[in-house]
This record gives sequence, structure tokens and C-alpha cells, in this order.
Amino acid sequence: MMTDTLLKTPLHGLHVELGGKMVPFAGYDMPVQYPLGIMGEHKHCRTKAGLFDVSHMGQARYVGDEAALEALITADLSALGAGEQKYTLLLNDKGGIRDDLMVSRPAGEGLFLVVNAATKNEDFALIEAATAGKGTLTRIEDRALLALQGPEAKDVMARLCPAACEMVFMQCGAFELDGVEVLISRSGYTGEDGFEISIPEADATRIAKLLLAQDEVEAIGLGARDSLRLEAGLCLYGHDMDENCTPVEASLIWAMAKTRRERGDFPGAAIIAQQIQDKTCQKRIGLRLEGAPAREGAEIADKDGNIIGIVTSGGFAPTIEGPVAMGYIDRAFMAEGTEVDLIVRGRARAATVTKMPFVPNNFYRG
Repeated sequence: MMTDTLLKTPLHGLHVELGGKMVPFAGYDMPVQYPLGIMGEHKHCRTKAGLFDVSHMGQARYVGDEAALEALITADLSALGAGEQKYTLLLNDKGGIRDDLMVSRPAGEGLFLVVNAATKNEDFALIEAATAGKGTLTRIEDRALLALQGPEAKDVMARLCPAACEMVFMQCGAFELDGVEVLISRSGYTGEDGFEISIPEADATRIAKLLLAQDEVEAIGLGARDSLRLEAGLCLYGHDMDENCTPVEASLIWAMAKTRRERGDFPGAAIIAQQIQDKTCQKRIGLRLEGAPAREGAEIADKDGNIIGIVTSGGFAPTIEGPVAMGYIDRAFMAEGTEVDLIVRGRARAATVTKMPFVPNNFYRG
């Protein structure tokens, strides 16, 4: 994709100023890394705090009949209290995952949604069509979204917006940050404690520079964002899950509210109920291996050379100083400790089915 056809986030100029190496991603010109490098950025986020530009994600507010929206996803919106956020899934009629998203109930009327960049237009169009006459989805085009992640993110926030530090994981609210009204959730996609900050576009660069001026904080690009979420065992939409797999197959049953499973009032409910009862043929699992990393698309074989699965994400995990991967594997080989082979550049490399996350999550729960 030509650079002049790519969209730009409100922080694009700052990325260039900081020496970001820009690459196409989900239709946007985004920084894959800064001069610190992917490895340095990854380790910095795990030990101190990193700032990510995730403004390419889709932000929207929904007001109206919440049952109409709930019918499309797996969360129980009636149980979503004020100041709470849930990770949920948007499904198709066969139970396949159209997208994963965050839904929250911050201060003010209605719900706040954050969806993936690559699918946001389709997601919003689907929601608008399904809720027509019942609710109103307002796309938010004039706000940036920043993610401050890492064990020292709380120290930064304690200085700049101490009220936000009173929240625990998956809580949200409206706050003032350096004179700017913002929405903040205590969440993120790195496995670390942290905050996501929705901020008016006009103030985005100033607030980002304020955060980067803190001793603990470095700018983090897409490269380290990917290795961090992989270590945390978190899915990347379009790779580890898509419309061809269900929440059961993707090991995401936890993202389906128990009340919704009991009622069976979501798309593909009968298929998913059958999979839960009878078990699935394949399921997403984690893998540890020696030697060169296995990348997306590498085949998984049993010790007799029979192909039993495929890698969907893989790479070097800096925190544990070794390669890891996740992928889908036949049910007979799902058990933790099962020895398999990954086919890397035509050679079989020994691997072991491993429980995820590969690195313990450090979400702040109080």
C-alpha cells in the first residue's frame, strides 16, 4: 500500500519526530519501532512503562436499547455496572468470531465501545443495521487512544491523574488529565498493569509528550506490542481468531457470560453449545520450542510426522529468552506437556504444548 493512501493517527507527526520506523498496518501508517528497538521496547514495558498509540482502533458510543446490541455479542450488558468494562466477542450466525472488542459503561449515558482497526467499519455497520430504530451508534472520529502499560504505569498516573489509580483492572471512568477531560480504563493488551486513555484529538500530542516526559516512559511500537501480547497469551484478531473459529475453539469461553450461555441468545448459540458438550476437534493452545522461532503458518506435526495443527502466532519471547507460539491443534494432542514438532523451514523442531500465558499476567485487581 502506498504511503500517501494510508490513514494517519493524530500522533503521526510525533511518531516521525521520535524516529519511528513507519509501516502500513490496518490501513494506517504506524510505527513498528523506535530507535530503542523492539527488544529494548519490549523489556522496557515489562520493567517500567511504555506508551502505545492505539488511535487506529475504532471508538464509538451506543445509546438506546441495549438488548439489541447484546444480541450480537457475548457479554451480559445488564450485569455491566457503572464504571465497569468487559472484553467481549462479536459473532456471526455460525458462532464464528467477527471481532473481539471492549464494551464499558463510563460516566454519562450509554456504552463506550472499542473495536479493532481492521474491522471497525464492518463492525459499526453491522451494529448500526442490527440496532436501527432501537439505538444509536455514534462513531467517534475526533479522539485519540493511548495505552500506558507496565509495572510503573501506576506511578506515572499517580502523579498526573491520581484518581485513576483508585480503579482496578477492567474499571473505567471520566477523569481530568492535565486540564483535559478524558476517559480512562485500567486495562490493556500486554499482560501488564496499565491504562487506556481516550482523549480529544486536539490534545493528543501534548498529552502524549507529557507522558513521554516522565522518567519511566518510552514510546513503544507495533513490534513490541505484538511480542508483549504473545507472551501474555492474547489473541491477535485475523491471526489467532477469525470468522472461521468459535470462542470454544479459540479458548475464549471465559469471554462468554455464563448467563448468556445459559440463555443461548447469541449468534451461533446452538453450534457453540454443541461444541461445549461434545468438545471441539481443534483448539487454540500454547507451545514452547527450542531453536529458531516458528512463525504464523508453520505446521504442527505429531512425532510420526502427521500434520495435526497450525501455528497462528509465533516469535521470540524476550522475557523468557526463548521462542514461543500459539496455534490450533487436534484434540488428542491438546494436553499440557504433549510433545510435538513444528515444521520450521522444512525441518522438524521439538515443541511442547504449554499452558498460557507464557509470562504471568500482572493486572491490578486490588
